[in-house]
Amino acid sequence: MAKKMEPGPIAYFEGDYVPIEKANVSILTHSFNYGTALFEGIRGYHCPDDNNILIFRLKEHVDRFVRNFSILCMNVEESREQIEQICVELVKRSEFREGVYIRPIGYKCEHSLGPKLHDVDSRFCCWIMKLGDYVDIASGLDVVVSSWRRLSDNAIPSRAKTVGSYINSSLASSEAKQAGFDEAIFLREDGSVAEGSAMNLFIVQDGKLITTPPTADILVGITRNTVMEIAAEELGIPVIERAISRTELYVSDEVFFTGTGAQVAPVRSVDRRKIGNGEPGPISKKLQDLYFQIVLGKVAKYAHWCTPVY
Repeated sequence: MAKKMEPGPIAYFEGDYVPIEKANVSILTHSFNYGTALFEGIRGYHCPDDNNILIFRLKEHVDRFVRNFSILCMNVEESREQIEQICVELVKRSEFREGVYIRPIGYKCEHSLGPKLHDVDSRFCCWIMKLGDYVDIASGLDVVVSSWRRLSDNAIPSRAKTVGSYINSSLASSEAKQAGFDEAIFLREDGSVAEGSAMNLFIVQDGKLITTPPTADILVGITRNTVMEIAAEELGIPVIERAISRTELYVSDEVFFTGTGAQVAPVRSVDRRKIGNGEPGPISKKLQDLYFQIVLGKVAKYAHWCTPVY
């Protein structure tokens, strides 16, 4: 769901901290013309106990971001450590004391013509905005299987959050919302399930947690990995990565999405077929509750996942 932006007053742009209104690229920029940019989405949660903001799994997000530079033949001046520091510094300079969303971007900055990736200069920039719940995580979502197919890894890899590839997500999301649904589920070209329009997908069957594998044309999500770990380690729920067929969605006990935006978002119906009793299921709710305890720094075992800003 598109959200009206409430950006922070400062962005990081062309190697410096500048007022957000000064952080602009030319219409001649390669990334604007060809979609040759890569981004991350990172959440910071407001912790009311000490009025701080905790950035969730910052290192893991930056690590994925930098690793995926190789897909776009991209190099930037800033190191991983500097990118992490910039993310923290932007939140600090915003003086926000509420939930935030951080958007690091690597982009082809040349004013040059031609759709290619090699030998095109790159830069790093970053901005932040206020962000609360992205979707309804309380009552459950009504979703539909999209007529659009998920991009193949051999076409445009979904494992990287590339700007150009998000037209695929946009087509599916708009189709679903214009038809009266909350979200979309992508199938792959072979007809098996991939993920949501911009989030990973889990089903629950007989007390087991099942999700599509990294080879299923998905983004290998940080929240996905978090949920898999805490399900197994803290709740003793078996976790299985395997192919999921469309009709399995209809007969599952529970279905839910995960992602930086979605967090842990239960699904109550798929293609107008009620999932379970049509309400968020017990495992979805347990995982959701535990997830929010962790991101707010209330579980000591996972405190290293939370980077304090102030």
